[in-house]
Amino acid sequence: MNMQRGLVKPPRPPAAPGGGASSSPAGDGESIRWLLAPVVALAAFMEVLDISIANVSLPHIAGDLGASQDESTWILTSYLVTNAIVLPISGWLSSVLGRKRFYMLCITGFAISSMFCGMAPNLDLLILFRAIQGVTGGGLQPVSQAILADSFPPRQRGMAFAFYGIAVVFAPAIGPTLGGFITDNFSWRWVFLINVPVGVTLLFLVQAMVHDPAHVLAERLRRLTEGFRMDYLGFGFLALGLGLLQVVLDKGEQDDWFSSRLILSCSIVAALALVAFILWELERDDPIVDLRLLRNGNFAVANILMLMLGFVLLGSTVLLPLFVQTLLGYTATEAGMVISPGGFVIMAMMPLVGRMVTRVDTRAMIAFGLITCSFALYKMTVFDLQVDFWTIAITRMIQGVGLAFLFIPINSSYSTGLPPEKSGNASAIINLSRNLGGSIGISILTTILSQRTQYHQALMVKHVNPTNPQYLSQLASLTQAMHTQGGTLAAATLRAQGMISQMLDQQATLLAYLDDFWFLAVLFVAFVPLVLLMKRTKFDGGPISAH
Repeated sequence: MNMQRGLVKPPRPPAAPGGGASSSPAGDGESIRWLLAPVVALAAFMEVLDISIANVSLPHIAGDLGASQDESTWILTSYLVTNAIVLPISGWLSSVLGRKRFYMLCITGFAISSMFCGMAPNLDLLILFRAIQGVTGGGLQPVSQAILADSFPPRQRGMAFAFYGIAVVFAPAIGPTLGGFITDNFSWRWVFLINVPVGVTLLFLVQAMVHDPAHVLAERLRRLTEGFRMDYLGFGFLALGLGLLQVVLDKGEQDDWFSSRLILSCSIVAALALVAFILWELERDDPIVDLRLLRNGNFAVANILMLMLGFVLLGSTVLLPLFVQTLLGYTATEAGMVISPGGFVIMAMMPLVGRMVTRVDTRAMIAFGLITCSFALYKMTVFDLQVDFWTIAITRMIQGVGLAFLFIPINSSYSTGLPPEKSGNASAIINLSRNLGGSIGISILTTILSQRTQYHQALMVKHVNPTNPQYLSQLASLTQAMHTQGGTLAAATLRAQGMISQMLDQQATLLAYLDDFWFLAVLFVAFVPLVLLMKRTKFDGGPISAH
């Protein structure tokens, strides 16, 4: 059944054999492409920012709407679940609706749902509108990346992806700081309402500057000619699998993982649904997610590396602010300021790396990025309770250099050997890898933190006993200090014991954070040999598709 035939304008003829972008109202060429890059990057930035910007506002939202802290976390979970479901099928949706039409629908829906989030009178409606926001925002990242890939020749693609890289790497770093500032100085509602004017502006710019390339127009015409068909069963498996997986990752640590019946049930159903999805899609002639692209070795390795990049980027972005707030007494704003310099370093490095990517072997750049990040994380393993602000910030800045050398080379080389008409599907899959990596990273790192804290506490408690002369000496010293401040000797002894217990908890938590940093440092080094499996990317300046 052809449901959309009446909505289609006749496609423009394909680009000439010499390549080049399609015509635009202002005339096409170099200047139009470079104006286009920051526009689509801004759309991706807006969507990625909303993943982290609301985190620090949860206590304010919970208090204002009369909800508990646990209930308010569904504001984050609902967004991540629906976003994860839509993201991998964005390539298919682009081919059915047309890339530009789908892109503008996403921007419109994201702006409108953001407005309703900011106006929500209760928690239930806020969670509903956040879920809609996740649905409409799910296509912004992969479509933005696909537009850049089709709009720029290979020799310029590194610089184009620098704009995109700034958006999706800097946004998680600045999100908590920006969210805290808006919440403290205005209202938590403006965390969402700020998207409305940005969305309206983007709509006008996208309407004027973005056009579908010839292969997208041809694919949509083919689908409309053959009649609308959707793989409902495949989509059902995908939605069930990714949706429940996201719930498990987001709620697992909070509910003590598999000791919770909900988490155990969700894990089993998610695993079965995802296996069924993979088997089903591989047999389809017209899959909703083209998993056969992963048979390309270069693309498969790039996805593994992107998964790891998301793992470390979002995982460490959560870990460092928690470290300084929990152990060093930083406020939420100060914690955001610790990681912000690293974000600015990434912004500064992206254009440089974008220029290098056409001159230097991307495999060498990726290996350098992995080693640099590993070195920065190794430096974090010597942090103590006296570490100062700039020591932490500079270490994060070193990590930012490594992340810049990972993001652009991976994005510039993942499409090697893939046909241009697969750019939308490939972009959707690799963006899903990064987002899933982030969710997995946060989940695993917080679990390691909790379990290793308990482990170190158990080891230390063994030494807090009357037979340990060091413990007795410390207790006597603290008791004497407490006693000089007034009160009975017995009361001073109790206060001294409380201080020792607090010191023990702090040291156990510190060691757990250092274990997390060690884990990440080793993980980066372990992935270096994987780079050798990638093919050398050639930037020969060949023809490009239209934007």
